[in-house]
Amino acid sequence: MKVILLQDIKNVGRKDEIINANDGYARNFLFPKNLAIEATKDNLLKLQAKKDSQKHKKNLEIEEFKKQADKIKGITLEIKVKAGSNGKIFGGVTSKEISEELKKQYKMEIDKKKINLKETIKNIGRFSVDIKFGEGISSKLTIEIKSE
Repeated sequence: MKVILLQDIKNVGRKDEIINANDGYARNFLFPKNLAIEATKDNLLKLQAKKDSQKHKKNLEIEEFKKQADKIKGITLEIKVKAGSNGKIFGGVTSKEISEELKKQYKMEIDKKKINLKETIKNIGRFSVDIKFGEGISSKLTIEIKSE
């Protein structure tokens, strides 16, 4: 019997996957526990519509990532910090601070986890930081750290 899984089941299959299951296993275990539904024509159409919707959302998300990546390429983010006479920053500039400054100065909301900062910036100067949006889309942000 063909069934559509409603949840991931270990050693059986993943959610929204169509599998062949024994009649007894499907009727006595999968159906009563709402782990699967029978793969009727109507249910298959619903599954296809759901997959199409997910694909469309994914494409919109990718387009948004591309727009943000293009926007970031032209930006030089200025961050003013307190520093000593030798150019060392008191504390440091982290990805969280970079994210907050982008939001404050350019009204761009980028999650701090997407900002790939190898280590905290501890000196005054100009730095290039990778921002990885996902789906293979990334961009470089130029940051200029200045003393107050």
